[in-house]
Amino acid sequence: MSDVVTFSKALGDATRWRILHLVMEEALCMCELADILGMPQSSVSSHVQVIRRTGMLESESCGKWTYFRVLPRYRKLLRDIGKSFPFPDDSQLETDAAKASRRLSVRETSCCPAPRRLVFRRKTTGPS
Repeated sequence: MSDVVTFSKALGDATRWRILHLVMEEALCMCELADILGMPQSSVSSHVQVIRRTGMLESESCGKWTYFRVLPRYRKLLRDIGKSFPFPDDSQLETDAAKASRRLSVRETSCCPAPRRLVFRRKTTGPS
């Protein structure tokens, strides 16, 4: 991790917090993030670069696409921060999660190839 000021700057913006929430477990590329957030890729890219300077993200290049995900060692810290300092609009994070789920469901037929190394293997659970 970099210094506390760089880290705080990365967390001090609602869009960057939304991005971190989206890539906490699942690797997403820039066009997927832009689609989910409803923002231009250039704006999302600027936000991702601020987060990358902290060292919190791992990345994988697949052709012209780069996928990002929060490094495992920062996930608990970010979850704890989220519990201590709730996001002002939890419904926005829920909306983002639903959009991400829909976007990932069509990944195979979209322009983005799936990452190879940063694939998240969800634990399967039995029926509830």
